[in-house]
Amino acid sequence: MSSASAPADDLPPFRDPALPLCKRVDDLIDRLTPDERLEMLHQYSPAVPRLDVADFRTGSEALHGLAWQGVATAFPQAVGLGASWDEDLVRRVAEATSVELRASHYHRKPLIGSSPNSLQAWAPVLNLLRDPRWGRNEEGYSEDPVHTARIGEAFCRGLAGDHPTYLRTAPVLKHFLAYNNEDDRCTTSSAVRPRVLHEYDLAAFRPVVAAGVATGAMAAYNLVNGRPCHVSPLIEDELRRWARPTGHELFVVSDAEAPSNLVDMEFYYDDHAASHAAALKAGIDSFTDHGEDSATVIGRLREALERGLIDQQDVDRSIRRQLELRFRLGEFDPELDPYAGIGPEAIDSPEHRELAREAAIESVVLLKNAGLLPIDPDRTRRIAVIGPLADTLCEDWYSGDMPYRVSIADGLAAALGPHGGQVVRVAGTDRIALRSRTTGEPLGGTEFDVAEWGQEVLTLADAGTGRFLSVKEDATLAADREQLKTWDLNETFRLVDAEDGTVLLQAVRTGRYAAVDADGQVTVTAEAPQDAERWRRELLRDGLAEAVAAAAEADAAVVVLGNHPMVNGRETEDRLDTALPRMQDALLRAVAAARPETALLVMSSYPYALDWADEHLPAVLWTSHGGQETGNALAAVLLGAAEPAGRLPQTWYRGEDPLPEPLDYDIIKAGWTYQYHRAAPLYPFGHGLSYTEFSYLDLALAQPAIDQDGTVEVTVSLANTGPRAGTEVVQLYVRALDARYEAPLRRLADFRKVRLEAGQQQELTFRLPAERFAHWDVATGAFTVDPGGYEVTAARSAEHPLLTAPLTVTGAAPEPRVVVGRRTLTVDFDDHTDITIVDATRIDGDAVTPRDPSLPAALLFRRADLTGAVEVEVETALAEPGDTPARLELRSGERLLAEIEVPVTGDAYAWTTASAEFAAPLDGVHDLALILHGGFRLAGFSFATAG
Repeated sequence: MSSASAPADDLPPFRDPALPLCKRVDDLIDRLTPDERLEMLHQYSPAVPRLDVADFRTGSEALHGLAWQGVATAFPQAVGLGASWDEDLVRRVAEATSVELRASHYHRKPLIGSSPNSLQAWAPVLNLLRDPRWGRNEEGYSEDPVHTARIGEAFCRGLAGDHPTYLRTAPVLKHFLAYNNEDDRCTTSSAVRPRVLHEYDLAAFRPVVAAGVATGAMAAYNLVNGRPCHVSPLIEDELRRWARPTGHELFVVSDAEAPSNLVDMEFYYDDHAASHAAALKAGIDSFTDHGEDSATVIGRLREALERGLIDQQDVDRSIRRQLELRFRLGEFDPELDPYAGIGPEAIDSPEHRELAREAAIESVVLLKNAGLLPIDPDRTRRIAVIGPLADTLCEDWYSGDMPYRVSIADGLAAALGPHGGQVVRVAGTDRIALRSRTTGEPLGGTEFDVAEWGQEVLTLADAGTGRFLSVKEDATLAADREQLKTWDLNETFRLVDAEDGTVLLQAVRTGRYAAVDADGQVTVTAEAPQDAERWRRELLRDGLAEAVAAAAEADAAVVVLGNHPMVNGRETEDRLDTALPRMQDALLRAVAAARPETALLVMSSYPYALDWADEHLPAVLWTSHGGQETGNALAAVLLGAAEPAGRLPQTWYRGEDPLPEPLDYDIIKAGWTYQYHRAAPLYPFGHGLSYTEFSYLDLALAQPAIDQDGTVEVTVSLANTGPRAGTEVVQLYVRALDARYEAPLRRLADFRKVRLEAGQQQELTFRLPAERFAHWDVATGAFTVDPGGYEVTAARSAEHPLLTAPLTVTGAAPEPRVVVGRRTLTVDFDDHTDITIVDATRIDGDAVTPRDPSLPAALLFRRADLTGAVEVEVETALAEPGDTPARLELRSGERLLAEIEVPVTGDAYAWTTASAEFAAPLDGVHDLALILHGGFRLAGFSFATAG
C-alpha cells in the first residue's frame, strides 16, 4: 500500500494505509466474529457497525457500458468491440465504463437493495464464440482464444485503471468455463478433452489472469465433463495457480442462483448444506443466490459448519479475498482514493459520447463491396433506408439506458442534409388489424405494425404509439411497452394459421392462445387451439410494396436487417439456425429487385447465413448493436467519411453448411471455428474489406530455425497503395506441418491494427515465442513444441493468406507414449469415437463412457510403447447392469490383446479394478485402441511387467 500519515492512535491497524495490505486484512479479520465472517459470504455482505465497516455488494454489470443503473453511455456490444481488433480503443471504452461506474457508486441510489452500486464489475466475458447460434453470442469477443485474451486483457486494464495501489473498479471474468449454450444450460455438460481444455477454453482466460489485470472470476452455470462448474477443481488448479505470481488472489463469485442449482436442478448433491460446502471448498467466495435474502444462504453454510462439512479456515480464506479486494478499491482509505472525486457529470459526458461514436465506427465490418460504397453524398440525392431496424436502436439485457438514440436513418439524414440529400424511412413491415370473429372488434381497438425475428416469432407494435403489445400478469393484453427489455419477455407472438383462413394469436412465452369470453374480454388463457379465438387478419399497409416503391424512387437503398437482442437468441435461448428471418429475407430480395444499388446492413448480435445477399448485392456490411451513436457511425462509413475498420471476430458459415451439434464442445473432432472447420466459409474469421488498397511486402523471419524454447522475430512491410487513408489488421497465423497430432488448419499467433495514409509504408515487427507453436501433449500432460516444420503466414483473414515463410523448430524427436509401469488417464486419448467425458468423482478427476451404451465406443492412444507388458489393469465403475453386457477390449490394429468383463459396482462413483494377462509379453510401439461396450465408466489403465 502507499505510504501516508499514521492514523490517529485510537484507530485500529486495518485503518492504517501505511501498513502492508496483508497486515491490514489480517487485523480486520481478527476483529470480526465468526458469525460476521460467515455472513460476508453472501452477495449482500452486511455492515459491521461496531467496526464502522460498511455493507458491500458484489457485482455491477459493465459489459459494454454501465448497465442496470439508469442512463449511461452505451457502447457497441462486446462482439462489436471484438470486431474492432483494437486493444487501445477497448481499453478506453472500459475506462469510460469504469468512470461512470464510480460516478454511479458515489452519486446514485441503487435500483436493487440499499448497498451502493458495486465497484466490482462483472465483465469482461471471455467465453469463446465456438457456436454462432449461442444465445449470448453478443457477450463474447471472438471465437479465437488469442484474440479474446488480448481484447479481454485490454478491457480489464481499462476497468482497473493504472494506479499502483487502488483499483478504479474490479474486473471479474465471466463465465468459467466452456460455456457456449443456453438451452438447458444449468443441466448440460460440456465434454472437453484435455487438448481442447488447454489449447482453447483455458487459453482465453490464462493470459488475462497471468497478466494480473483481473481481480476475480465468475463460475458458469453449466457442467464440464459431468461436474458443475461451481465445484470444479479447475478454479484452484488453474485459475488461482495462474494468479499467484501476480501477488493477488482472485475473488471468485457464483452466478445467480447457481449454488442452489447444485441441488434443485442438477441433483449433484442431496442437500444445500452439502452443495454450498462443496462450492466454498472448491473456491467460490461469494454466493449470488436468493437475491437479497442472505438468511437462506448463510443458514445453509452455518449448517455446513455444524455438520463439519467446512471449517472456519474455509470461511476465512474466502473472506480474506473479499476484504483484500475492498481495500484495493479504496473503501477503507477514502481520503487517499484517487477516484473519489469523480462526479455525476462523468456519466454521458461529451468525451464519452465521442468515444461511443469512435467505437461504433471502428467495429463496422465491410463484408462485400462491388463498388457501391462509399456512397457519394453529392451525387446521391435520395436514399431509402428500409427495414425493421432502419429507424430504431435496441438495447440488450446488459445494456444501460441509452441517453439518446441515433438510428441509421437519423444518421444518414443528418449527414446528407448539408449536401441537399434526403432520406426516406420505410420499416417494410405490414400494418394489420386483427378482428375478432366473435365480436367483430379489432384487437385492442387499434392497428399493429408486425415485425418478424425468426421462427415466425413476431412483435406487434401499436401503429399510433409504437408501443409493443404485451401479455399482462392477469393474462390480458395491452400495447404499453416502450421497448423489449425484461427477463420474462411477454411481447412476442405467433400468428398461427387456422383451417378457415383466420389466425390464432399465440404468446410465445406461455404457449397459450388469445381467447374471447362471453363479455368480449380478451385474455391469453386458451391452452389448446380449439379453445382459441379466431382472428381475421386485415392487411392495412403492405410493407413489402411500400418498401419496393421507396427503393424504386431512390438513388440507392440501405436495407437494415438483423435481430432484436431480446428475441430468438438471448440469455436462456439459443438460435435454431443462422438463417435470416423469413419476412426479412423476402423484404431484402424485393428491394434489391427494385433497386440494384442496394446495400445490406446487418445489425445483429451474431452471424447470419447471407449466401443470397453475397451473390446478388453489390454491398454487405455488419455491425453489432452499436449503442447510442450507431446511426452517426454508420452514416460516416456508408458515405465515406470514415473507413470500415472492423474485422470479423468469428466465422460466418454458409447456409448449406451443416454445423456441428451445439453440445459438441470438441472443436477438434467436430470441426468448430476457423481452426478445424474444413468447409469454406462465406466470410472467414478476420475478414473485412477497406475503401483503400493494401500491399504486403517482404515477410521475413530473423532466422530459419529456433529451438523449442526460442523466439523468432517476424517482419512484414505494409503499404497503403490505394487512394485514401485506411486501416488494416495484419494477422499472423502459424501452422504445423506433418504434425503427429491433429493440428489446426491455421492458428492466430499475433495481430496488429495499423492506420496508414495513402502512399505510406510501414515495417511491422512481431516476436513469436516458440510457445505460439505449442500443442497440449496428452502423453506428457504439458504444452510441447514438437521439432519439425512450421509455417508463418501474414494474412488478411484466416482464409486470405498473402505471404508465408517456413520455420524449423529444432530439438529431440518426441518419445513414444509411456504406458508400461505408469497409470494412464483414459481422458488423455489421442482420438475417440462416440465417447463422452464424465466426472470420476464429485470432487475431481475425469473418466470416459460411451455416448450411447448400446453402441461400442473407442479410444485411441497413438505410439504407445508396450514393451514388456504382461498384464493390464483397468479402473471401472458401473452402477447397474445394462442391456449391453459391459466389457472392454484392448486392441493393437486388428490384434485383440485382451478382453475384460466389467463388474457392477453399484454406483457411478464406486470404482474398482479389473485385470487381464496377455498370452505373451508385448513388444514394440503400437497404436493402442480401447473398445468400450456397455454403459460403464473407465478412468485409467496400467500395464505391468513380469518383474
